[in-house]
Amino acid sequence: METNKMDLYRKVASALKEAQETCTPINPISGTYPEFGIKDAYEIQLINNNELLTSGYKITGKKIGLTSIAMQQFVGVDQPDYGELFDFMEVKEGTLERSKCISPKVEGEIAFVLKKDMQGPNVTAKDVMEATDYVLASIEVVDSRIKDWKINIVDTIADNASSIMYVIGDKKVDPNNIDLKTVSMVIYKNGEKVLTGVGADVLGDPAISVAWLINKLWEYGVALKKGEVVLSGSLAAALAGEAGDDFRVVFSELGEVSLKFV
Repeated sequence: METNKMDLYRKVASALKEAQETCTPINPISGTYPEFGIKDAYEIQLINNNELLTSGYKITGKKIGLTSIAMQQFVGVDQPDYGELFDFMEVKEGTLERSKCISPKVEGEIAFVLKKDMQGPNVTAKDVMEATDYVLASIEVVDSRIKDWKINIVDTIADNASSIMYVIGDKKVDPNNIDLKTVSMVIYKNGEKVLTGVGADVLGDPAISVAWLINKLWEYGVALKKGEVVLSGSLAAALAGEAGDDFRVVFSELGEVSLKFV
């Protein structure tokens, strides 16, 4: 790879890292570097994720983004993307400090945990179901280090797929005992029912989303590991969260999960 291109990647990665640390967003990467494509964006993502690994943080899973029509229309794309989940990103007390975010949004998702490693290519939804240990209710908090969420797919991929935090429920369900496509979800914000969705809103089937991830990771020489949490994608649009907001996401067969901004 050209040295000057790597220098640009490092410059952008550094700007994204500083934006996250200071909660001060930057201008769209896609506007500053219109020549960047999807592969460039994943290279930028990789730089910051490798720095986190070097610092001693551990990867706990993956998130898949832009899987619903609502989110694809929001960003203006026709394909998913992915980012890494790290141990420091899991919210275990059910509360998140709003001041640590720039402009957070909440999504309800079905999380998968595999019972064996999986590697592409040509992995199918059926393969995913056979390899899944259990599924759970989850919330992903997305946040953009790009000013005013003015993003396209290059911006969000470079920014670790706009991920910041996640919460997983405690009810572990065998996916072979339910139909993931018909699992329904209701999101309550401050006690008011505001959004609904079903599993089929995620690429037609959340297992298809996970299969997409495994095959995409193969392009970069990466396998999905046993025990990793995979957030398979939002079942509905993302909801903005401010200090004091309380979210509860209730699934038909997977129980519920909640998050409060403080």
